[in-house]
Amino acid sequence: MLANLAKKGDWVQVQVTILHPYERAPQVPEDTKKVPLEMRVEGFLQDEVAEIGATVTIKTMTGRLVTGKLVAVNPKYEHDFGEPVPELITIGLELREILESSDGDDK
Repeated sequence: MLANLAKKGDWVQVQVTILHPYERAPQVPEDTKKVPLEMRVEGFLQDEVAEIGATVTIKTMTGRLVTGKLVAVNPKYEHDFGEPVPELITIGLELREILESSDGDDK
């Protein structure tokens, strides 16, 4: 199946606008107020066939039906936790060494 075409039952991702810019809270930063609050949700396509950009309904793993704009077919995970922080790499080992060398009476 083409990457921009999905059929019923395919694992897909939709985008849903939660709040439009004019609905944002007054205390949020100015740059945040200028854009809508959106969420992305993954689930199984309920429509027979759909192309990227179409409004579709999906069924999530928890059984919710969500309607939104189709943005991905078989979406992959692209998030990470960034570059490792050298100081944090050994902190567990250092803590264990401190705890093991303590006599436990300092509580």
